[in-house]
Amino acid sequence: MTTKCLNCQQKIDSQFCPHCGQESSTHRFSMKHFFIHVFVNGVFQLDKGFFYTLRELFVRPGHSIREYIEGKRTQHFNYFTFIILTITIGHLVGSVTDVRLIDTTLYFSGDSQSWGRFGEITRENPKLFTMVRIPFLALVSFIVFNRSKQNYTENLILNIYKVCGEIFLAIFFTLMAILFGDYLSLSAFSNLTALVTWAYSIWFYYQYFSVYGFSKGGLFIRSLLTTLVLILVVATVTTFMIGVQEGFHDAR
Repeated sequence: MTTKCLNCQQKIDSQFCPHCGQESSTHRFSMKHFFIHVFVNGVFQLDKGFFYTLRELFVRPGHSIREYIEGKRTQHFNYFTFIILTITIGHLVGSVTDVRLIDTTLYFSGDSQSWGRFGEITRENPKLFTMVRIPFLALVSFIVFNRSKQNYTENLILNIYKVCGEIFLAIFFTLMAILFGDYLSLSAFSNLTALVTWAYSIWFYYQYFSVYGFSKGGLFIRSLLTTLVLILVVATVTTFMIGVQEGFHDAR
C-alpha cells in the first residue's frame, strides 16, 4: 500500500521513507507511546537534532512543534531528552552565579521572601519542579484549545517544548545579567525576562493553534488567557511547594 511520508510528503511503500528515512508508521502520540517509547528513543538514542530544535523554538516555535506532533519528526530532538538536557544546562548555569533568573517562575511573584524560599526549593529539586508543573500546563491548554482536537498527550508534548524555550530564554537573560549587571539592576533584568517570557508563551500558542479554525482575535485572546492562567497555576504550585517545605521543617 502506497502512502505519503508525513515528514517530507514523498510517496512510500516500505517501512522507511527512502527520501528522508522516517518510519512510515508514524502515528498520533498517546499515553502508551509516551511511556513505552520515550525512554528507549529519548534516553538511549541521542539524535543530531538538538540545535535544529533549539533554533526552531525561537524562529517558528508553534508551527515547528505542531509539524513535529503531526509527524514531521526526523530532524527534531526527542522531547524527553531535550527537556532533561535543557534543565541540566539551566541548573549548571544557575549553579555558577548568584543571579537567579534561571528559576523562571520567580517572575510570577513580587514577594522577595517568596523568591528566597522558592529559590531554595528549585536549587534542591530543579528537575522535579519543572516536571511537576508541565502536566498542569498541558491541562490548561487542552481545555482552552479543546476545539483543536489535540489530545492531552499532544498538549503535554507541546508544553514540554514550550517550557524548554522559556528556560533557554532565562539562560540567555541570566548570562546577560552576569555580563551587564553593572549597567542594569537585577530587578530590571527580572522584569525584562518576565515580559519576554510571557510574550513568548503567547506567540508559541498563537502559532501552534493557528491552523485549527480560530479567528485571529479569538486565537490571541485564548493564547493570552492560557498564559495568564498558567501564571496562576505556577504561582499556586510554587506556594504549595513552599508550604509543604515549611510544614516539613516545622514538623522536625
